[in-house]
Parts: sequence; structure tokens; C-alpha cells
Amino acid sequence: MEQEINKFITSDLSLAAFLSMKGIELLKCGKTQVGKFEFIFHDKDGLGPKYAIDYLNSDFCKFDHHVRSIKKMLYKN
Repeated sequence: MEQEINKFITSDLSLAAFLSMKGIELLKCGKTQVGKFEFIFHDKDGLGPKYAIDYLNSDFCKFDHHVRSIKKMLYKN
């Protein structure tokens, strides 16, 4: 994650969805030149870092982990 004034930038899709759900405005999303996702939010109140920690301690993060694990099992077979 990288920060600029009034911006919060992440490459994590699940965190981006969480920030969007929390009401932080998504300004731009896409892929970087190296193929990583990039989500840029207008974080006018500077809540991005707090919400990132909230996400890591939430059931949303646990849910995402389980979705990814099940998805891996599906693609192995």
C-alpha cells in the first residue's frame, strides 16, 4: 500500500471492496504495467489505514480467506 495526500492506494481486491463498502470513493482502478491490480481511493478523511486494519481484524477477511481456499481446491481438480 502506498499513500499520497487524500489518496489511499492498494492492490488488494478484497480490501478495495471493503473500503468501497465503508464509503471511501473509488477514483480509479486498473492494472499496472507489471500486471498488478491498483485501486486508488479519494480518502479525504484519512481513514484508509484505519479501515485496512479494521478489515484485517474482521470477519470479512476470514470470509475472503475461505473463498480463496475453496477456489484453490476447485482449480486443483
